[in-house]
Amino acid sequence: MSEMLDVANIDALKEKIHGSVVGPADSDYDETRTLYNAMIDKSPALIARCADVDDVVAAVNFGREQGLDVAIRCGGHNGPGLGSVDDGLVIDLRGLNSVSVDPGARVATAGGGCLVGEIDTATGEHGLATPGGIISTTGAGGLMLGGGIGHLTRKCGLSIDNILGAEVVLADGSVVTADESQNEDLYWAIRGGGGNFGVVTQLKLRLHPISNVVAGPMFWPLESSADILRWYREFILNAPEDLNGFFAYLSVPPGPPFPEELHLQKVCAVVWCWTGDEEGAADALAEARAQPGLLLDGTQPMPFPALNSAFDPIYPAGDQWYWRADFVESIPDEAVEQHAEWGEKMPTWKCTMHLYPIDGAAHRVGPTETPWAFRNANWGSVMAGVDPDPGNVEAISSWSKGYHEALHPYSSGGAYVNMMMEEGESRVEASYGENYQRLTKIKAKYDPSNLFHVNQNIPPAG
Repeated sequence: MSEMLDVANIDALKEKIHGSVVGPADSDYDETRTLYNAMIDKSPALIARCADVDDVVAAVNFGREQGLDVAIRCGGHNGPGLGSVDDGLVIDLRGLNSVSVDPGARVATAGGGCLVGEIDTATGEHGLATPGGIISTTGAGGLMLGGGIGHLTRKCGLSIDNILGAEVVLADGSVVTADESQNEDLYWAIRGGGGNFGVVTQLKLRLHPISNVVAGPMFWPLESSADILRWYREFILNAPEDLNGFFAYLSVPPGPPFPEELHLQKVCAVVWCWTGDEEGAADALAEARAQPGLLLDGTQPMPFPALNSAFDPIYPAGDQWYWRADFVESIPDEAVEQHAEWGEKMPTWKCTMHLYPIDGAAHRVGPTETPWAFRNANWGSVMAGVDPDPGNVEAISSWSKGYHEALHPYSSGGAYVNMMMEEGESRVEASYGENYQRLTKIKAKYDPSNLFHVNQNIPPAG
């Protein structure tokens, strides 16, 4: 531990915090510092487990005054482990996990430490939902501030398109509101700029009347994948916005509800979500069901939160992860052939590739209305190498990198910051395109010393 962190300083912080402060000498230190991606092992000097906004203020002030690297953590899902930092301070927001719902106004107010599933549960009780990822154990704040792609994108837009305001603790320890009428520049920046501008302790979220959906996967044989992808690339862009469906390469999970004869079989798939009236689902999915070789039709009515947590058992905390991502405007035949080749090469059964549609409602927001510059893209692609065995790290990483390098020439050039590893400043800059310079100026205003740099970092202009 840094010599700066003498006992008196740590004791002073502990006295200010209503939550707790965990250090290397504490019995729960290893459990508390563990991240979702087991490939990342970081040892912070201190972890401030905050219980309220005052705790966050105290922690931010402590980190700044002590000259520590500061990381902000909620669910800990960040691929490169940017929710933690060696020898620095982790501000853990999980204690700020309350959700209140105003069903009349269709607005939810969620603490900065909420998981996606906690918001889904609270809003689902009122027959309402807001866009947010596909794994419910993800920290909602981290996911939403970076963009937020999921099952509701075509119908409701990205998560950032549904952020109505935020409470933010700035680098100087002040607490401000950012919305359409206060700190408008900060409000613009946080909707896609991630945690670069402060610690978001509360989010106001627009809700949509979505309760039950007709959803689930359809599987086709791997050898049919080129034909299915050629069909899918045209079909989804012309489908009603009530229908979302992401294309995937995956191995059938080895357990219920999947038929035993399909277990661990490599397949191509589309995971559907129909948000319209239940009786309309049959027509919406008829063309998909008619595609030759359909192995499994797993679509069925379910509450939306059930869909948003369906992947949780497949991807618990503790697996090794390595992923790469790109924005994609079109999928030419040459790209289809590369997908088919690399999909077949998945080295372990948890590896997967997803093409998430980001058209529909997401296209009705202009490229400079939020930091998300790639409003022309039709998909966000991610190649995720995943396996529980540390011995397979090289295999899954090499596959993700190779797959990405093969498809990158067909991409729009930027990437989704939530699905990047530590790939360098130029890659971050490319992800924001024409909005990057504006972001650096706002960063200079709200965090001129770059206190919040343990992230996909946007350095301050100057």
